[in-house]
Amino acid sequence: MKKYLNFLKKAFSEEETDYTKISIRSAVLLLAIPMMLEMAMESVFALVDLYFVGHLKESGFAIQTVGLTESVLTIIYSIAIGMSMAATAVVARRIGEKNPEQASRSAAQVISVSFVVTSVLSILGVIYAEEILILMGSKPDAAAYGKDFTRIMMGSSVIIMLLFLINGIFRGAGNAAIAMKSLWIANIANIILCPILIRGLGPIPAMGLTGAAVATTIGRSTGVLYQLYHIFIADSLVRIKTIYFKPDFKLITSVVKIAMPGIFQFVIASCSWIFLAKLVATTGGEDASAGYQTALRLMMFFMLPAWGLSNAASTLVGQNMGAGEMIRAEQSVMKTVKYNVIFMLLVSLLFFILGDFLVGFFTEQIEIKNYAKNALHIMSISFVFYGIGMVTINAFNGAGDTWTPTWLNFFGFWMFQIPLAYVLSKYFEMGPKGVFVSIPVAETFITVVAFILFKKGKWKNVKV
Repeated sequence: MKKYLNFLKKAFSEEETDYTKISIRSAVLLLAIPMMLEMAMESVFALVDLYFVGHLKESGFAIQTVGLTESVLTIIYSIAIGMSMAATAVVARRIGEKNPEQASRSAAQVISVSFVVTSVLSILGVIYAEEILILMGSKPDAAAYGKDFTRIMMGSSVIIMLLFLINGIFRGAGNAAIAMKSLWIANIANIILCPILIRGLGPIPAMGLTGAAVATTIGRSTGVLYQLYHIFIADSLVRIKTIYFKPDFKLITSVVKIAMPGIFQFVIASCSWIFLAKLVATTGGEDASAGYQTALRLMMFFMLPAWGLSNAASTLVGQNMGAGEMIRAEQSVMKTVKYNVIFMLLVSLLFFILGDFLVGFFTEQIEIKNYAKNALHIMSISFVFYGIGMVTINAFNGAGDTWTPTWLNFFGFWMFQIPLAYVLSKYFEMGPKGVFVSIPVAETFITVVAFILFKKGKWKNVKV
């Protein structure tokens, strides 16, 4: 027991470890434990909001607004994740080469570029919040009710980007504990503020749905302040100096070459999810949309920890390639696949056994519950394949080969999943259920192709 407790203590500590030298099993677990908890905390944001707004008087409008706004925000997440992916790949490669100064310079350049791009989208989101909700399939009265929530959430896009991006830098450096702690701090603030601002307390007036957005923004901002302290002031492996922000166009070009397909990779997936959300809303109405969004939030609560586990493969591939350890890089991926398959199998069983209870925790409306439970059961059929796919996709990204997953997403989502969902829901008159069925089918297809391409090994020749 003492041995395991010491291992956990090390995983949660901020001490530097050379992951190219220790055993692969230890390297995967030391990175995966804090990364899984980090991603679990990211998913808690949406669940906390969903829980409290689900008990508002206008819960149908509120749940739909939170879900549709999160669907639109996935575009911001895509940019943030794409840029953080580039940061992780470059920083991990430089750390593997034992060059922390260049890793820090690369991190500064990625932050600069991301800040400019996200600021523009943030402004557009604030201006066109109501129009965005209507475009997503919300009715005018529901859009009018939720526009302030969407405006605040879209306006905080820069904070969202920094939270994702800087954590990607820490993960590339192998310091997953700092990334985890920043999300813990952000979530604690959100959990405390959410009920206070939504329902009101003493002199603080009840803000309803808008209060959820304010609480989430304050929480994320608190997490970002913690990150900035560690990356600018604390004595960490990656430490940015002001001079590092001076534009280095050669370095920017190198980073953008990795980031752009990475952004496209997630924009493609995000747009697919947005299309599916709109298809559910138009074929099943408000209850189907609210049920689908509830199921998605629950699914992501468990999927994001699995994604966190797969991030360990990204870091280990990058660092081992930087150290010239190609065989070890591949072995790290296969070890991570094993752990992720076990985790996703347990999640599948949990959803089948406790799906009704989990859904009931967020809504008491029978129709919404039925749609949510149906979606959970169908989507969880292929969770094991999701687990394998996540790891192989992150292995490509960690190697700097962001084009392969991008093409996989393009064909898997846009050329296969969207047409399949449309045909099943419209022509076969399956409605929302047709959309639900298209999700595990497409994800399984992507996973099989990704694993075959990974075993071919062309990613080993990528230069970063």
